[in-house]
Amino acid sequence: MMNDKKVLFSGMQATGTLTLGNYLGALKNWVTLSDEYECFYCVVDLHSITIRQDPAELRKRARNLLTLYIAAGLDPEKNCLYYQSHVSGHAELAWILNCFTYMGELNRMTQFKDKAQKHADNINAGLFTYPVLMAADILLFQSDVVPVGIDQMQHLEITRDIAQRFNNIYGDVFTIPEPYIGKTGAKIMSLQDPTKKMSKSDENPNSSIYLMDDPDAIIRKFKRAVTDSGKEIIYTEEKPGIKNLLDIYCTITQKTVDEAVKEFDGKGYGEFKLAVGETVADHLRPVQERFAQLSKDKAFIDGIIKENAEKANYFATKTLRKVQRKVGFPDRIR
Repeated sequence: MMNDKKVLFSGMQATGTLTLGNYLGALKNWVTLSDEYECFYCVVDLHSITIRQDPAELRKRARNLLTLYIAAGLDPEKNCLYYQSHVSGHAELAWILNCFTYMGELNRMTQFKDKAQKHADNINAGLFTYPVLMAADILLFQSDVVPVGIDQMQHLEITRDIAQRFNNIYGDVFTIPEPYIGKTGAKIMSLQDPTKKMSKSDENPNSSIYLMDDPDAIIRKFKRAVTDSGKEIIYTEEKPGIKNLLDIYCTITQKTVDEAVKEFDGKGYGEFKLAVGETVADHLRPVQERFAQLSKDKAFIDGIIKENAEKANYFATKTLRKVQRKVGFPDRIR
């Protein structure tokens, strides 16, 4: 592994069930990046425990997520797919970086404020220092680029600040990561409130399409999708429901918005919603079938988990040892 390609790092939390938004906005695009970048895709389970988790459920979801990575088309030979908790360098580097991060910086993080409001009974230190662990995730592999949405940009900015601060003291230790600029995934909104992103934590099950939803459930949810007043199928901010459905349809079919609008010209909302639902169900079917097939092959998935953890640990250790030496920790006796 590791050649002259730039390194890309990303990951998804091992909580909840992946939605169509996670898939179209990130996972589907990851598949196309492995030819251009050296990719590390993490199952983010250390971050997951800032909120109390059922242990058996967390293990199950982590395995399902890694299996979904492969089912969606990520080649475990070309990409490093691993559990965050299997690479101790994440936590070790996070502690060191904690000592180079200022309280004021963490106080400004909007995600901490949002999560603290949602989980007022469990405002733990991990929730507060979450951005430092995220910085460690990225810097551990000397990542050149990180695909981020607008809501994650603040985390990348603090990662860059921490890395530059460390480099200013100790020399050229960390690669300063850049946001991934390129073909970005569509921002998929809730089917029940198209002003909000589709979320796996949404309490209304009709708001989200989950990757494992069967075709009937998918079509039923699209039939119930909130649209807008009027009858025209046009792409405009004034019609967020229709705009969201067009985004979904165009992302999957690779049609332009103009082509899609022309296709549904003169047709009613009911026919339009059914067509989008059927398109989504057809598109997800091979992913679901591959997931079911992979889930039965325990030995194969276990092998991927073991091999990719070893691969990730190898590259993580290279960075970690360099950092430990820079800050003055004693050399290890071999």
